[in-house]
Amino acid sequence: MQLYTKILIGLTLGVAAGLAANLMGLEWLQNALGALEPVGTAFIRLITMIVIPLVVASLMVGTASLGDVRKLGRIGGKTVVFYMATTAVAVTIGLAVSNLVRPGSRIDPSTRDRLAAAFAEEAEGRLALAAEKPGVVQVLLDMIPSNPFRAASEGALLPLIIFTIIFGAAVSLIAEEKRRAVLTFFEGVNDAVMVIIDWVMKLAPYAVFALISSVVARFGLDLLRSLLVYALVVVAGLALHVFGTYALLVRFLAKLNPVDFFRRIAQVPVVAFSTSSSSATLPVTMETAEEKVGISNGVASFVLPLGATINMDGTALYQAVAVMFIAQIYGVPIGPAEQLTVVLTATLASIGAAGVPSAGIITLILVLQSVGLGAHTAAGIALILGVDRILDMIRTAVNVTGDLTAAAFVARSEGESLVPRPVAHPVAIGGGVVTPGVVGGEGVGGSGAVGGASGASTAESTRAGD
Repeated sequence: MQLYTKILIGLTLGVAAGLAANLMGLEWLQNALGALEPVGTAFIRLITMIVIPLVVASLMVGTASLGDVRKLGRIGGKTVVFYMATTAVAVTIGLAVSNLVRPGSRIDPSTRDRLAAAFAEEAEGRLALAAEKPGVVQVLLDMIPSNPFRAASEGALLPLIIFTIIFGAAVSLIAEEKRRAVLTFFEGVNDAVMVIIDWVMKLAPYAVFALISSVVARFGLDLLRSLLVYALVVVAGLALHVFGTYALLVRFLAKLNPVDFFRRIAQVPVVAFSTSSSSATLPVTMETAEEKVGISNGVASFVLPLGATINMDGTALYQAVAVMFIAQIYGVPIGPAEQLTVVLTATLASIGAAGVPSAGIITLILVLQSVGLGAHTAAGIALILGVDRILDMIRTAVNVTGDLTAAAFVARSEGESLVPRPVAHPVAIGGGVVTPGVVGGEGVGGSGAVGGASGASTAESTRAGD
């Protein structure tokens, strides 16, 4: 059985168990599912643990191997333009769907006030976090790390990426024998990280069950039922962006069959849905890009870490819908000028959104304030917090799909063939090195195998994407 099939089974069983516990009022089952939540948390921590070494090692190897600083600038320019353009399209889709359906006009005032009161305290906490958010100039300055080791320890990906790109570009210009020594070290680090990913992903189906079941058991369907139209508008907009915008870009820019492309990366959005974090799913995204899509390490190691930091299409679209929803609830008119402001603000704000769960709520506050909804910010945020976790999972899946679409486009524009290639990672056993069975093949976690003690067993592939 393919790994992504196991993950989907874990997801389905988790939803079923959570609903049973919530709808039937089975307190013992709710407690049991709550007790399992640390399994999911452990999985997220394990996968997050290897993000920093993976980003540094792969980006260093990719940048230094280019051997041409001009090529680095060309790839960087394409990547940033692609991410900004698709984010603007995502916001526009969100506004269009919201104007068509008008979800805020369907909420009863009593329901509105009840929801706002239920989440008022949590909303105040989010507002306090938003107040601490630095201005545009400070954000730009913070991209340059005064201490790259501190940036790594704090998990600040963007400044770490900037430092690694600069350092890798410098390494590409030094003498060949010295460059080779540096690259050999980081290639070894990268290979070791890939082996760890194989180990960690064996936990994925069980972690997905633990994460989903505890969330559903806690919140149930009551809140979702109250905000059903709003949630459906967000989901519809995200679906349009994935199967409309991304599918067209894959077909005409990456020159791939969209159905085949989405099949290759199937595990990526599933894992992202479970973790609600672009950064936490980055290791699997990079692995999938190279082995299942055929993107070179040089492109994948540059485009994907950058995407996990600045590409938040799903978040930006959700913000557009949320702004319109809150404005419609409170009868605040949002005309063409204000909607253009939403497009610009949401696009720029998404760049600073961290690739962690619910970071979009923080940037949403900035967007609300930009169109004169400051007086309704606290109540508006409280209104949508009830379903934010579920929608956060969906929009994270969209974000990582956009990252892979961008990587495929950049790779194709650089002349790459995008043919999936089997990859084997060496594993040290008993003082020697053996090569596991090929990991890869057709599909995600397909016919490939990861060798056991002999290096030749046919255990299931643990490759996964998010």
